[in-house]
Amino acid sequence: MSTDIHEVYAIRYGHHARKAAENYIHGDPHDVLEPLDFYVWAIVGATGTIVLDTGFDAAMGKKRQRELITPVGDGLSAIGIDPGKVETVIVSHMHYDHIGNYDLFPHARYHLQDCEMAYATGRCMCHQALRLPFEADDVIAMVRRVFDGRVVFHDGVDEIVPGVTVHHIGGHSKGLQSVRVKTRRGFVVLAADASHLYSHLESGRIFPLTYNVEQVVEGYATLKKLATSPAHVVPGHDPLVLKRYPAAKPGLEGWVARLDAEPKT
Repeated sequence: MSTDIHEVYAIRYGHHARKAAENYIHGDPHDVLEPLDFYVWAIVGATGTIVLDTGFDAAMGKKRQRELITPVGDGLSAIGIDPGKVETVIVSHMHYDHIGNYDLFPHARYHLQDCEMAYATGRCMCHQALRLPFEADDVIAMVRRVFDGRVVFHDGVDEIVPGVTVHHIGGHSKGLQSVRVKTRRGFVVLAADASHLYSHLESGRIFPLTYNVEQVVEGYATLKKLATSPAHVVPGHDPLVLKRYPAAKPGLEGWVARLDAEPKT
């Protein structure tokens, strides 16, 4: 097998029950529940394991009124990944549900877009509406990693290892980046929050928490271009991901899905 082919896993760690109207600018006419799930992702190949995002812990879940179902470390361990040995973490963006669990990856270098760090530490954080999804302690922890020599910055498109590239999308957060992975079934794109739900990508609707609406909708087109097909784009918070893709192995149904496998539907 080519050394640039990777396995990809979605690991569900949290959940938030909410109405559909909360997931779209201008709301939704259907008075139904449309919950969000919270994921981290693991990319496994010949060069080692890459983790995309690090989730939140129990204390942050309680503070933000989000349900922690299974700690992130347990999900990684379930597929044979020791967080203490992970050397590469990609941060899609610096919202609270993507950069927590500070001590879980003690030997990792973190990959981040330049403009996301500038956004999270600059004048925009003077505005409550923009700083709402950020936590000061999370941002400070990332700054400390910079001074410890554990952050690699990117500006736009960059290769992390052969077969894995990051792509600045913006929109939901100023420096949001998605990840393109070469797999046995083609190029899978981990959208992270460039598309929270399949319905955002398919209908062109927009999640309310947004820095730049234009970048969101232009980002949908970019995601589709990067992927082998629109069906190869994986949104960041959709419970349907675990229904569309097979479990990583028996016993992990509803917890860990294998994204480099063919979807079930």
